[in-house]
Amino acid sequence: MIGDLFDSPWKILIVALVIIVLFGSKKLPAAARSLGQSMRILKKEVHGLHEDEPEPRPTGASAVAQAPAGITATAAGGQPARQAQIGALQQQVGDLQRAAAVDAEPQPAAAAAAEASRPAQQPF
Repeated sequence: MIGDLFDSPWKILIVALVIIVLFGSKKLPAAARSLGQSMRILKKEVHGLHEDEPEPRPTGASAVAQAPAGITATAAGGQPARQAQIGALQQQVGDLQRAAAVDAEPQPAAAAAAEASRPAQQPF
């Protein structure tokens, strides 16, 4: 259907004339310029994405080369630093579990207050 629209130069000329009449001759150059800028931005972003892709590593790469610097520095610091970090994390987990348990428990005083503030329902 659309292929039949552009099979002769007269039809193309008519479509171009309708577009000019609809959008006006002043807006078409600005629209074309905006479209060109959008295409340039899109090309830059796609090119930037291709540049950001990491190089494929060989299969025999060591785990130390892939580990972040903070992890390797902590590992080099020795066991006391690691044990202190583990202890702090365990303390945080315990605190979170206690807070979750307190939130999950029904609070009778709050439930009674909520029940008292509701209007009484009358049977029909």
